[in-house]
Amino acid sequence: MTTSIDGARSGLGQPYEYRRVELVEPDWRRLPGWREVTDQQWRDPQWQRAHCVKNVAQLHQVMGDLLDDRVYDDLARDQRERATMSMLLPPQMLNTVVPDRRPDTEAFLADPVRRYMLPVFSDRRTDWPSHPMASRDSLHEHDMWAAEGLTHRYPTKVLAEVLPTCPQYCGHCTRMDLVGNSTEQVTKLKFLTRPQQRLDAMLDYLRRTPQVRDVVVSGGDVANMPWPRLEAFLDALLEIDTIRDIRLATKALMGLPQHWLADDVRAGVERVSRTARERGVMLAVHTHVNAAQSVTPLVAEAARGLLAAGVRDVRNQGVLMAGVNDDAGGLLDLCFALLDGASVTPYYFYMCDMIPFAEHWRVPLARAQELQHDLLGYLPGFATPRIVCDVPFVGKRWVHQVAEYDTTRGISLWRKNYRTGLEADDAAALSREYAYYDPIHTLPEEGRRWWREHSVLDLEAERRAARSSRDLALLQSS
Repeated sequence: MTTSIDGARSGLGQPYEYRRVELVEPDWRRLPGWREVTDQQWRDPQWQRAHCVKNVAQLHQVMGDLLDDRVYDDLARDQRERATMSMLLPPQMLNTVVPDRRPDTEAFLADPVRRYMLPVFSDRRTDWPSHPMASRDSLHEHDMWAAEGLTHRYPTKVLAEVLPTCPQYCGHCTRMDLVGNSTEQVTKLKFLTRPQQRLDAMLDYLRRTPQVRDVVVSGGDVANMPWPRLEAFLDALLEIDTIRDIRLATKALMGLPQHWLADDVRAGVERVSRTARERGVMLAVHTHVNAAQSVTPLVAEAARGLLAAGVRDVRNQGVLMAGVNDDAGGLLDLCFALLDGASVTPYYFYMCDMIPFAEHWRVPLARAQELQHDLLGYLPGFATPRIVCDVPFVGKRWVHQVAEYDTTRGISLWRKNYRTGLEADDAAALSREYAYYDPIHTLPEEGRRWWREHSVLDLEAERRAARSSRDLALLQSS
């Protein structure tokens, strides 16, 4: 793990000075509810899953009187009135909140991991809790389903959502429309076909579509799929000659590294990796870490275990969020902790997507461009992450690829350089401009006034639109 120090004390006068320190596993016994937990229990993935924190009462059992009642009340109100994801934190992840001491109320509320994994009502904006253009399926992935759960957005790549659950639920989840349990605010959509039928339909499409060479296997989180079923799906993918890249998406590498350290999972990864090497297919794991304190020795052990088992690379795709990692020093701390501490390659930082009730997390495009500039020059080129905007109907665009940008109204326009399967006959697909929107509270007063005069937030209309989108996708895929 690394940390920055004041550039004024640096001999070079740098804004950021690199120095390496050893990773440290936070002592879970500092928390009242885990005083008696042994090392053996902590390393057991089943113990971790069985002791996940799923509600306010369970958090109180772990934290006891370390936190004031106002924290629990604030959290409960958020679950009732704002949360788009239900509460679910493995002990491993909760243990990285205020990792260096027994937390008190102020430190707990200020912690970056807490801010995105356990949002409280007072975190949220009261002026613009949601952007007027926010959407449940903000990336319109349902519109591009080639089979249920299989999004074919890019010419040569697909996203396979193989299941709708995770070992942990992030408050900012871009797939909040489908993933996880329903909340008071969001009734989740459900897959309609049986799991194996859905996987078979995906494989059938890929066998019939030779232009696809790259499959991201995600969900949800592949760590929640029983390993024999996941291995069978990966073996079937590896039998398709045109598939040359397979990427497994799992935040659990950070949130539940014990899963990836289990003997049966390690043995399975070795088998799949061996087959991939024999067939010339690149197998990688993508994880999702947003703060340097989340990179602990257990995370490093799990990541290096995957590499030793034959995975070609382990990469990180974080999300850029205000109050979590929206400063260059914090991002560089995280990148060096990943790279030096855990052999994980920094890869992407996504701007937070435009889902409901996410405005307190989102940063404007101009700030993302500044941060991309500030990151350059410190990391090796192959490990310098790109900050990208996932533009609805377009896909990932590097933040400097914007075509036009009205900074007063916070409206950026983007173009694509490829057609999706739905646009094969669309002559205007490459010239059409698609919009992304800055958070309104970050705009100058003229821009905020314009939005007050020209927007109405209608969540019920958004719910209807989301359901219509999913129904259309199912009709297309059938």
